[in-house]
Amino acid sequence: MNDSPTTYARRLLPIRLPRVCVAVTGSDINEMVEKAESLVRDNPLIEFRLDYLKNPATAYQRLRRLFEYRPDAIAIATCRRAVNGGKFRGSVAAQLEILTKAAAAGCQMVDVELETAAALKPAEIEKLRSRASLILSHHDFRATRKIDETFDRMKQFPADFFKVVTTATSLYDNVLMMKFLQQNGDRHSLIGLCMGEQGIISRVLGLRAGSAFTFVAASAGEETAPGQITARELRDTYRIEQVDAATRVYGVAGDPVSQSLSPVMMNAAFRRENVNAVYLSLHAKSLDDLLRCVRDIPIHGLSITMPYKQAIVEHLDNSDPLTQKVGACNTVVRSQDGKIYGFNTDVAGIISPLEQRIALSGARVLVIGAGGAARAAVFALRSRNAEVFILNRTAANAQKLARQAHAKTVKRADIKKLSFDIIINATPLGMGANKQSPLDEKEIRAKYVFDLVYNPAETRLMKMARAQGLHVIGGIEMFANQGARQFEIWTGKPSPKDEMRYVVSRALEDRAASEEKTNGKPAAKAATKAVARTANKTVQRKK
Repeated sequence: MNDSPTTYARRLLPIRLPRVCVAVTGSDINEMVEKAESLVRDNPLIEFRLDYLKNPATAYQRLRRLFEYRPDAIAIATCRRAVNGGKFRGSVAAQLEILTKAAAAGCQMVDVELETAAALKPAEIEKLRSRASLILSHHDFRATRKIDETFDRMKQFPADFFKVVTTATSLYDNVLMMKFLQQNGDRHSLIGLCMGEQGIISRVLGLRAGSAFTFVAASAGEETAPGQITARELRDTYRIEQVDAATRVYGVAGDPVSQSLSPVMMNAAFRRENVNAVYLSLHAKSLDDLLRCVRDIPIHGLSITMPYKQAIVEHLDNSDPLTQKVGACNTVVRSQDGKIYGFNTDVAGIISPLEQRIALSGARVLVIGAGGAARAAVFALRSRNAEVFILNRTAANAQKLARQAHAKTVKRADIKKLSFDIIINATPLGMGANKQSPLDEKEIRAKYVFDLVYNPAETRLMKMARAQGLHVIGGIEMFANQGARQFEIWTGKPSPKDEMRYVVSRALEDRAASEEKTNGKPAAKAATKAVARTANKTVQRKK
């Protein structure tokens, strides 16, 4: 090659950058470049995290060959120091040398922390900028605070992009970040987002607020910042390329929500029916935080999950008769004037799978729990003239619900003596990594067992019921049915219910396969497939 190093440094950036930058890591430069080569076609904007390398000086020749082979690659070189949340433990001078040589090898952009810039001479910063576009970055790994003050300090240094990253400790922190982007994005090239589980709003919606692009991980387990999601998830689930100013925003709100498959199900439904909307996971640690966020983003609709189904009722401007009767709301609509209206679709989600299988009038039903889902089950079953018994860990809550719904309570000690047509688990026992069951094997005396927990697809309660030859209904059916009704309320369109059920079953199967790979438990995947087959058979019977 006859090209001088500066030839690579002067590779021009496109007028419009891609919206997604994939952060690439690796134990050595060959692994890092191989990952980049597999990503460039779909994700041309790549960040090379050189601080992950034991010896970053080994990277330059390999990077140079990559850019010869893939001139369409747009590369950011980052060598974040340990004091700023990275892995590089060298000096500022050593960091500067690495970034300068990476620019000479062909990286069009380099990332320099605010603290590093403050330690450099103005001439050193300008020399680096002559070789590559400079991203001046600041990361707050504790909170979202004093964004404007931080930005004022950053503007004292010459830069092509200003990257401001904070940590969301509340949902409202996303609002603060997006307001900052909206107020300053027309005058400066900004990159802004919030880290942490609660920061996902900013990672998806920050682009339309004014962020030049957002960062994602190459794959699960390769995150370079807390709360970072994968490129596949951002593109396939959240459809980041389609999010624009007209995109409606919906979400599932609760504590916790990390295991919820509502975003997978609802975004698939929006895609199937060509609805310009995105559905997010909103980890609300308090109801007040959630309501502030809803007012300011604005969010057009919410799926409410535990522990807020009952608490949110008093904050609604109006609600449907079911919500008023049950005293619990799982679906919210926000009108253009900011008022919020509540609906209860849990009732439909519970009743529909049961009525496909058994006549409910006169049926003896045990409902375990006294929360929002349990209330929906009890009132729905009583409206069908079923004889309902309530079992709850806190007897007073069970007695209160029984009085309101004209049902009965039962003590745990008496369960073994009684038999039922249906047992419904409306508690979170068995959810996620929780392997508990609300009942022991000898207490499961019924024809049908309906577990409202859908993740995992096969809970311990369901396994014990199957072992006894009982009819088992998985939580996927309730989950898909209530979600389908939510979709119809929000969009006014018929829901793609079969598609929604399928993507949830598939997602659970993928999770089971991942667990099998990690823990060596093939039974989990087989159980998930069995649940999916059962759900599909139910669909066929209905058709």
